[in-house]
Amino acid sequence: MKRSTILVVVARFLIPLIMLFALYVQFHGEYSPGGGFQAGVLFAAAWILFVFIYGLETGLRVIPTRVIYALASLGVLLYAFIGLLGVVMGGRFLDFYPLLESPHAAQQAGIILVEFGVGITVATVVMLIFLMFAQRRAMTDAAERNE
Repeated sequence: MKRSTILVVVARFLIPLIMLFALYVQFHGEYSPGGGFQAGVLFAAAWILFVFIYGLETGLRVIPTRVIYALASLGVLLYAFIGLLGVVMGGRFLDFYPLLESPHAAQQAGIILVEFGVGITVATVVMLIFLMFAQRRAMTDAAERNE
């Protein structure tokens, strides 16, 4: 596909805005609708838009595949760690009250960390799904050219 100047200019403007909105949704999700899942999808959408405009190779130079896998694991581990920390400190799984002295502060800190883990996991899993489809498409296109 020939790269369009208009698409490049619009993408340079939109991608940072999408990521900024994703941060807003991520950290404002405790007080209003939104949170980790929605923010993760927005982050992944920004990366996918980048890949559509600049190509898969450039997208993988920005965020390599092994980093995507590592972040997916890190997000799940963060969620599990915060959940189990409540158990270790005498509460139940995902019980944030034992984490800090103030129950309100503990609830806020716990949900922010858990939602951050969810956001990282969702973003990277959506990116991996897209990456698998894109790589499969590249393989089938290469096979068709060789026939």
